[in-house]
Amino acid sequence: MKTLGIETSCDETAIAIYDSKDGIIGESIHSQMEMHAEYGGVVPELASRDHCLKIVDVLEDALGNISLDSIDQIAYTSGPGLLGALLIGESFAQGLSTALNIPLIPINHLEGHLMSPMMEFPQISMPFICLLVSGGHSMIVDVKDKGQYEIIGQSQDDAVGEAFDKVAKLLDLPYPGGPHIERLALEGKSDAFDFPRPMKNSDNLNMSLSGLKTSVLYTVQKISNLTKEVKADIAASFQQAISDVLVAKIKKSIEITGRKEVIVAGGVAANKFLRGEFKKLEESHNITVYYPDMKYCGDNAAMIAFVGSMMKPSVENDRSSSARARWPLDELKE
Repeated sequence: MKTLGIETSCDETAIAIYDSKDGIIGESIHSQMEMHAEYGGVVPELASRDHCLKIVDVLEDALGNISLDSIDQIAYTSGPGLLGALLIGESFAQGLSTALNIPLIPINHLEGHLMSPMMEFPQISMPFICLLVSGGHSMIVDVKDKGQYEIIGQSQDDAVGEAFDKVAKLLDLPYPGGPHIERLALEGKSDAFDFPRPMKNSDNLNMSLSGLKTSVLYTVQKISNLTKEVKADIAASFQQAISDVLVAKIKKSIEITGRKEVIVAGGVAANKFLRGEFKKLEESHNITVYYPDMKYCGDNAAMIAFVGSMMKPSVENDRSSSARARWPLDELKE
C-alpha cells in the first residue's frame, strides 16, 4: 500500500510517499527558511502564499517515476500549525483525494514527530518516553500505545527551539538560531557563565525557559565589548544549561515510568551536543535513546506518510475540514 503524505504546517512544503513494503520511495521538500530569515521568524501570510506557489512542483518532484494512480491513500497534516498554511495542504490533499477517489487521513503533526524514528528503527516498541523539542513545542510524552499519549511534562513558557532563536537574536546570529548557537558554542566554554536551570529539580516534569533566556539577556546587556569569544562562551553556557534541564527531566521521567526506551524528536533533536549529553544518560541508566534521521528532525512529509500508513480512514472520502491551529496530542481519538 502506498501512502502519500503532505506537510504544510509551517514553513516547509513537503510531500513523501511511503510504501508499506519498501518504506519511503519518494520525497521532496521546499524550505522557506531563507525567505523568513529576513524577518527573524516565520511570517504566516508569506508562508501560505509560498505553499500555494510550490506545492505542485514539490508533488511532481516527490513522485518522480511513481504513478499518481498507484497511490492508495493520502495523509496530510491537519494540525497543529499555522491555520492558513494548514488549509493549503488540506485543500490540495482534498483535491487529489477527490480526483483519485482514494481515502483521506488527517494527521496530527506532533504524532508524526513521535513516530518518526520508527521508520529507521523498527525494533522500537511501545511503550516509550518521547521528548519532543522544536521551535513551537517542548513536551515529554508517555507513548503507551498507538493513539494513547499522555503529556507528562511540558514547557510552561518558551519552547526549547524558541529559546534558542531568541538567544541567537541577542547574539546577532541568523535565524533559525539553533544551528548557529550550536556551531558557535563549539568555540566557547560551557562553564564560562553560570546561567540558571529553571525547574531542573522541581518535583514534576514541567520545564520553564523564560528565566534562562532573561538571564542571557541581562548578561549581554552588562557586557560592553561583546567579542566573538564572549559570544561563544555565552552560547556554550546557554546550551549546557538547556541540556542539563532536558536530561534531568528525562532522567526523572524514566525513574517515574520505568520506561527503557526514549525517543528525542523535533528540530532540536538534531543538536549534536544534546545527543552527547543523552548518551551519558543512556550509559548510566541502561536505557536506549533513539533519534530520527537528521533530515527528519525538522518538519517533513515522510513522518506524515508513515503515520498515515499505520491508520485507516474512519470515513472514506470525507471532505469536511479538519484543519486546526491547536490539536493537543492527548485529545487524539484513534
